[in-house]
Amino acid sequence: MRRTIMRAGVALLASAWLVAAAQSPAVDPKQPDLAKAQAAQQLSQPLNNQPVWKEVRSGAQQYTSLPGRETSVLIQSEGQTWRAVRNGQASVYGGWLLVVVVLSIAAYYWRRGSIPLSEPPTGRKVRRFTTGERVIHWATAIAFVALAVSGLVILFGKNVLLPLIGYTLFSWLALLAKNLHNFVGPVFVVCTILMFLAFVRDNVWQQGDAEWIRKGGGLLKGEHVPSHRFNFGEKSWFWFGVVFLGIVVGVSGLVLDFPNFDQTRATMQIANIVHLVAAIVFICLSLGHIYMGTVGVDGALESMRSGYVDETWAKEHHEYWYNDIKAGKIPAGDEAEPPMRHRPA
Repeated sequence: MRRTIMRAGVALLASAWLVAAAQSPAVDPKQPDLAKAQAAQQLSQPLNNQPVWKEVRSGAQQYTSLPGRETSVLIQSEGQTWRAVRNGQASVYGGWLLVVVVLSIAAYYWRRGSIPLSEPPTGRKVRRFTTGERVIHWATAIAFVALAVSGLVILFGKNVLLPLIGYTLFSWLALLAKNLHNFVGPVFVVCTILMFLAFVRDNVWQQGDAEWIRKGGGLLKGEHVPSHRFNFGEKSWFWFGVVFLGIVVGVSGLVLDFPNFDQTRATMQIANIVHLVAAIVFICLSLGHIYMGTVGVDGALESMRSGYVDETWAKEHHEYWYNDIKAGKIPAGDEAEPPMRHRPA
């Protein structure tokens, strides 16, 4: 008898709840259509809250007792758009751009080879970079390579490396890449600032840059084009690559690296796409810079390794700068000239 009374009471309460839900004016007075839809839904399908979840899916603000800018947003549908762009257009086009750049550099090297000196070295050295400049450059280069490699693992590893090395090894590699990227990122920002301070003075527009542009730097015809300490190609890399793209990837990277400054999810998603696109372009340009500074031009790597170049190299590649040194317009520096290396006969 008692069990029968309890069942009747539960049924009565359920009926009263259904009637009240059906006659309720609105869950949200600002959205009468949603309230009507919910009331109708409760009559036909009492346990189906489709209108409520439709509102949740829209990203509308709901009530929550937790503090925060987006704690009242249960589902952010824009995240699906971000994931589609990140794993779709950005990754696909960015990946093919990297492939095209690598193949183009390889084809240019196959056709042209390393650019040699037209005259034999004199054996007399000219200081091109100070110790401080070389330390800053190499620190920036090492940080950049670490970020580029780890970033490519994060972006393409799931599709490229995972099928080759398996889940276990890839999980460790991805974890290492993520932590390396997060910790080296702020170091690269500091290095970029130091690069700007160290080299900005010699990367301004100078007489002779117009001629370098007109002749394309002599890269296609192999002709000699005089320039100052840095030619217009190097200045373009400095301003667009090191400075502009360095700022873009640095700022967007810091936004992603430190999410505890109350950024919204939309801000993080935009920063991620901007960071990805800028980083791909940065890597592509850096490949050209690395090529010209290593195997593309004889003697270029030695200038950043020891800080000195032969007078013939200085005259052929940066004639205006060489002439200014000989005329005493540019200080020769206070570092001792490195000892001559004896070559076997």
